[in-house]
Amino acid sequence: MFNNSTILITGGTGSWGQELVKQLLEKYSSKEIRIYSRGENKQVLMQRQYENNKILKFIIGDVRDKERLNNALRNVDYVIHLAALKHVHVCEEHPIEAVHTNILGTQNLIEGCIRNGIKKVILVSSDKACEPFNLYGVTKSCAEKLILAAKNENHNTSFSCIRGGNVIGSSESVIPLFRRQILENNEITITDTRMTRFIFTLSDAVSLIFKAFEKSKGGELFVMKMPGMKLTDLAQAMIEEIGNKNTKTKIIGIRPGEKINEVLLSKHEKDNIIDDEHYFIILPKNKTQEIEEYYKNYKKTSLPDEFSSLNTRMLNKEELKILLRKGGWLDKPTGED
Repeated sequence: MFNNSTILITGGTGSWGQELVKQLLEKYSSKEIRIYSRGENKQVLMQRQYENNKILKFIIGDVRDKERLNNALRNVDYVIHLAALKHVHVCEEHPIEAVHTNILGTQNLIEGCIRNGIKKVILVSSDKACEPFNLYGVTKSCAEKLILAAKNENHNTSFSCIRGGNVIGSSESVIPLFRRQILENNEITITDTRMTRFIFTLSDAVSLIFKAFEKSKGGELFVMKMPGMKLTDLAQAMIEEIGNKNTKTKIIGIRPGEKINEVLLSKHEKDNIIDDEHYFIILPKNKTQEIEEYYKNYKKTSLPDEFSSLNTRMLNKEELKILLRKGGWLDKPTGED
């Protein structure tokens, strides 16, 4: 569907957007890929990376700006909505800003997509939207509900969501943080030794987006069956590879809004979850005849309860090292053995 199509990516200069653009250019012959984001510097850097590529079009704009967004959506076929304030502590400290971007910005996108007759829209959500504890999770949960409810309006645009966990090496996430702490201070800070997180690669993240575009009819929420990790195992794996015998670990306590374990599927969603080999799909509560027919041969999930970063398959230290090496996160700095 992406061949000879125009695709708009909100927040497209981030880690997910960079990988998404890379795979779109490698796998498809799109007519145009529009990168819509508010960060001038990131856009300039990305433009330089693809300076001879005529397919990419960069648009400075904010999802808060309804008219600017509407103009960017003209003649677009498909939309991937990545734009969000995503750092938990930032959203806790600036709650109204998170509301304006993550909730109202999503509603602006919905209205613009319907107005412009977009074929299909995928929202990228977070594990923190499931049984939300912090404001970031609450705003992403609201964004999910707005997107999934949009299918009920009288229009031809399809709206669906994906939920992701922690992507290896995404900007300002725990892996680049630990690496920087080891190399600069020879000390890692851990909030709580009990903490676990889901983990998957950027490539997996983009494949989940493509899966949602391929399968969705409208109103579904897609979740990959991703593994988990203990933060203490991640810390130890990185210390063993790029630290030394003097590298210290400091416990600093949980920050406002943080959970010990993350949840991708809650017990309240279980009755509407079906199993699709490597993925779970949450079907809409109010199923249309089309949805009922399309998914009639799929089995309901056999999950005993919720799907959390504590009860998923845990990666051990050696498995974590393999993933980290692939991403270059265990490379020694230039000039070191």
